[in-house]
Amino acid sequence: MNFKTDILPHLPYDKPFLFVDEIIEVKQGFIKGEYTFPKEADFYKGHFKQRPVTPGVLLTECAAQIGLVCYAIFKIDSKEQLEFGMTSADMAFLKPHFPGEMVIVEAEEIYYRFRKLKMKVLVSNEHGDILARGEIAGMPINYDNEK
Repeated sequence: MNFKTDILPHLPYDKPFLFVDEIIEVKQGFIKGEYTFPKEADFYKGHFKQRPVTPGVLLTECAAQIGLVCYAIFKIDSKEQLEFGMTSADMAFLKPHFPGEMVIVEAEEIYYRFRKLKMKVLVSNEHGDILARGEIAGMPINYDNEK
């Protein structure tokens, strides 16, 4: 499997809201990927003026894009762009993440049933420090039912 051609082009995101640089490994029940938050990202300008840190909501989004949506593309074997909405997240933040640092997201499948996928996620920095962990769930979006 070529992650760059088999998964990444099918993500429904683009810069500046794409938080996936590379998928390192994917197999049944597991995915691992990475992303480096750019130092010049606009959100750092106002998120703690003296010492910027990455907002937890963006670490959660990064974990969801890698650990939920990329894995769903692999699991569902989607050959089209998969719009996969997060339905719940329960994250604990343990250490701050700073501008320019890489994050590594590892996720293990808890279950996939009735089109809902739930993953256990671990977010670490490039030094191996655990930044956050938790569970994220989501499912494909069906816009035909939206009114």
